[in-house]
Amino acid sequence: MVAGASGFIGRRLCAALATAGHGVFAMTRNPQNYDGAGSPVYGDVSDQDSLRTAMKNVDATYYLVHSLDERDFVERDAEAAKRFANAANETGLERIVYLGGLGDDTDNLSPHLRSRREVEHLLASTDVPVTALRAGIIVGHGGISWEITRQLVEHLPAMVTPLWVRTRTQPIAVADVVRYLVRVLESPEARGRTFDIGGPDVMSYLDMMRRVAIIEGRQFLALPVPLLSPQLSSYWLALVTNVDVQAGRTLIDSMTNEVLVRDDSIRQLVDFAPMGYDDAVLEALKERAKDKGTAW
Repeated sequence: MVAGASGFIGRRLCAALATAGHGVFAMTRNPQNYDGAGSPVYGDVSDQDSLRTAMKNVDATYYLVHSLDERDFVERDAEAAKRFANAANETGLERIVYLGGLGDDTDNLSPHLRSRREVEHLLASTDVPVTALRAGIIVGHGGISWEITRQLVEHLPAMVTPLWVRTRTQPIAVADVVRYLVRVLESPEARGRTFDIGGPDVMSYLDMMRRVAIIEGRQFLALPVPLLSPQLSSYWLALVTNVDVQAGRTLIDSMTNEVLVRDDSIRQLVDFAPMGYDDAVLEALKERAKDKGTAW
């Protein structure tokens, strides 16, 4: 079962799991409107009874739920994770697979990254084994972090940027995230373990925007200055992108933290070469063009 089946990762994961031959339940609060892969099943992370019902006849579940667009997302996500873990334990699930965030525990992590880590620990607080994958920026059509990057480049050929654009990250293509998620389910050795996942390129956010500009054939000039606070940056994003102010603020707070792969042990279990950043960008742009019915 995939909790968060209608989201950016979830809808792709449901399709990939079905293609791989797994029976898939897509958990959603609105099963009557679900049109993706798998069988829709009602479930709400705020209602533990609904979770127990949704988990009947389920061997393993993916947890892809978050509340980035809510001011009290830390409390909401913690309570949801507790209910989900308890329901999984009560129904005897064999495994939970969770997609969280990269970030060094010794760093002064943002509230968003601390929340992702707290959810990871809460899901693992019962007897149900948890496999946790930690990712940084995920590049794919419809992903919030990617949309921030793309829309800034396309809407502002020149801009004054905050200093966080020089923070290093390790972006990964959404197709590779989904591949990892499917493969760890099929690997008994992944039970109860945590893995870092990322693409081959270590880049700053400024590097990422410059590469997008080159790929799209656009002019792009950025001048980083120390004057833009995270709050001002989030309002600035709201003016030039369609990203929600609260979600943008939450993510911007995290952009001061380096999110790099520190342990690549997952490569011993899942052996494939993740695509580079330029290829991931091209795939995202092609998917957007196809979605819009335009040529790329």
